[in-house]
Amino acid sequence: MKPRPASPLVVALLALTTGCTSDATFDLVISGGQVIDPETGFFDVADVGIRDGAIAAIGDGLQGERVIDATGHVVAPGFIDLHEHGQIEEAYGLMVRDGVTTALELEVGDEDVDAWYAARDGGQIVNYGVSIGHMQVRMDVMDDPGSGLTPAGVAGSDAATPEQLDEIEARLRRGLERGALAVGFGTAYTPGATMAEVERMFGVAGENGAPVHIHMRSGLAGLDSTIAAADRAGAPLHVVHVNSSSGEDIEEFLATIEEARGAGQDVTTETYPYGAGMTEITSALFDDWESWPEERFGDHQLVSTGERLTRESFGEARAAGGTVIIHGRTEEMTRTAVAHPLTIIASDGFIVDGQGHPRTSGSYSKVLGQYVREEGVLGLEEAVAKMTIMPARRLEDWAPLFQRKGRMQVGMDADITVFDPETVIDRSTYMDATIPASGIPYVIVGGEVVVDGGQ
Repeated sequence: MKPRPASPLVVALLALTTGCTSDATFDLVISGGQVIDPETGFFDVADVGIRDGAIAAIGDGLQGERVIDATGHVVAPGFIDLHEHGQIEEAYGLMVRDGVTTALELEVGDEDVDAWYAARDGGQIVNYGVSIGHMQVRMDVMDDPGSGLTPAGVAGSDAATPEQLDEIEARLRRGLERGALAVGFGTAYTPGATMAEVERMFGVAGENGAPVHIHMRSGLAGLDSTIAAADRAGAPLHVVHVNSSSGEDIEEFLATIEEARGAGQDVTTETYPYGAGMTEITSALFDDWESWPEERFGDHQLVSTGERLTRESFGEARAAGGTVIIHGRTEEMTRTAVAHPLTIIASDGFIVDGQGHPRTSGSYSKVLGQYVREEGVLGLEEAVAKMTIMPARRLEDWAPLFQRKGRMQVGMDADITVFDPETVIDRSTYMDATIPASGIPYVIVGGEVVVDGGQ
């Protein structure tokens, strides 16, 4: 899923056709569902005709080579996940069962965009894309092999030399030229990177009009400095997982982002619908672990065993490496983030060899099942917008192909999720993160049925 920044794609947005009948036979018809288009506000029973990978008609009485009966179901644009680290077939298979049709690695990204795309040539079950990652490039330039996705040595702890800064900047520019969908940053994992370095690299994004997706240093001070640096650099800014970066200050974080937007700055944010996060136990986030109070260790759960850690076992696990789930946020914090009008839903998921966080398998179904149906803190149309049109709009100025996604309109890409609003729910857990969601019987990617009857 590469953008073409040198030759922007012009998309003619065709009018939504309702009440249409036709003798034409479509490749696929989704019949009798509640079709929802978050851009126009259309939400009514209709048939959807698909031909050559695109939505060709929306109306009544459409005929197709195959007809899916969607009576009693919602027919929505496929969900767009801006923040998914598990870019392998195992994870893709779980995401698509959760309604995801586009899975993007935009926070961490990669140091070599060409190689990243080449590794996925030949087709995957979902659309995919990547950022050029400042942290990943920094690790490569500074000869830090890292631990998993994050630095393990000098790329995290040390300031870059002038020569290294020049090389990092040049490689970020090349990444954007080669099809990166954003510039990704993990400044929470690179405390050695000065704000002067960060702002300089923001400038690469700003000069090109590419968005910055950043796991920033935590706290309101970190948010303020990040917003200010992006403003000076002219870079569109996307703050990842506001729920975990903010902690107890979620309302203040969201108010600060609203204030920046009110002043005319291009700032967006996202959340995942879980009270626990996950990261590498060797990362710089835990450099001060030896000074923690005893009770803090129990909030950390080793992914490989499910064990809740103590001071002793945390030290042993940090020496050995691996991933850890971080508990501690209240349900009210999560609910506040999910329900806020500004937040995009994005999973921050990661699954490898059957282990990881349940958010890869269940983020979208959890929002629809728990927060829409069971708790009513979100309306259905608002929730669908958070999963579709809002992430598409975050990217479409830089990557115009997203003008064809996140919408149920004639001429748009046939990336479609069909779900039952009465039964959709997540089933994955912290002990078993690979249980697929339920209540999503059909998912279509590029006109092809990739989830069929829930399988």
